[in-house]
Amino acid sequence: MNYTWKITGIKTKNNENLTNIIVQTYWKKIGTDENENSAVFDGATPFDLSTVDPDNFISYENLTEEMVISWIQSVVIGEYEEHVNEQINKQIQEKVNPIIEVSQEFPWSTNIE
Repeated sequence: MNYTWKITGIKTKNNENLTNIIVQTYWKKIGTDENENSAVFDGATPFDLSTVDPDNFISYENLTEEMVISWIQSVVIGEYEEHVNEQINKQIQEKVNPIIEVSQEFPWSTNIE
């Protein structure tokens, strides 16, 4: 499975020393299998304003998507990451082998006209 990440939204807040501190991110993780079937998991990851280190702060205008994704990936680990990947895989399997609802013409039905 090949995974890619995309940032879909950001919320910022100011404190007494810094502006545009990222406090919330919205993202999607896209999984694509070897047959080019793909699925998406949409997520949201908050960041606590009190954990910002002013000495290592990167101004908003200097951020890259890769930086923000790396912050998210440092949170989406372990069981949470397994859950995300399982949901992507489940969606792909549903595309590959969909459930088909049958509401008529059961094997035991007879055609009565």
